[in-house]
Amino acid sequence: MSQKVAVVTGSSRGIGKQIALRLAGLGYDLVINYARSKQPALDTAAEIEALGQKAIVVKANVGKPEKLKELFQTVEEEYGRLDVFVNNAASGVLRPLMELEENHWDWTMDINAKALLFGAQEAAKLMAKSGGGRIVSLSSLGSIRYLPNYTTVGVSKAAVEALTRYLAVELAPMNIAVNAVSGGAVDTDALTHFPNREELLADAAKRTPAGRVVEPADLANAAIFLLSDEANMVRGQTLIVDGGISLLT
Repeated sequence: MSQKVAVVTGSSRGIGKQIALRLAGLGYDLVINYARSKQPALDTAAEIEALGQKAIVVKANVGKPEKLKELFQTVEEEYGRLDVFVNNAASGVLRPLMELEENHWDWTMDINAKALLFGAQEAAKLMAKSGGGRIVSLSSLGSIRYLPNYTTVGVSKAAVEALTRYLAVELAPMNIAVNAVSGGAVDTDALTHFPNREELLADAAKRTPAGRVVEPADLANAAIFLLSDEANMVRGQTLIVDGGISLLT
């Protein structure tokens, strides 16, 4: 019961995988979550086990509260505790505002925002049994800045950042710290769905004061900091990791 446990949603690839591997390197046992492709999740679990940690793979569409309940029930059955919940899984419909339909809105909001509320509820119940924990979500600059074709995702990420503040206050008495990490344009598999991907990356590389685009490891570094004891007094904050691009007009 002393072994620390982390759940990272959408952790079969990209930023989620980077965070999961970093946590494994710090001695955490992992729950790898995926929605569609099982093999990448199994591959990630194998990498974690090669680091000497236990990893289980759980399929769950985090936009459905009943599937979230099943996910965290599996955590309790397999590990009996939870110390870290990283709300990383994301999706969204990338279309101009006037082309959006109700199902596009619902799909994006469910996976990106609803999942944090109901995931945090389930996580907190488990964390309370082991004296507290840490919750970190992944956001993006589209939450505070306009990005083309990004309406549903940007609004859902704004909801994530607002929820982060509310969760931070209401879960504090349970010794649970809640924060978020927001990134600029990151070249991951998710970005391949953007119709203007190459333009986005080229513009970001040219304009970023730090001289390069943000990489998944940069966001993983920030998440690991917020999940550490050193960040204990950081509560309800969204840490922007963008090489300074959001400072420009």
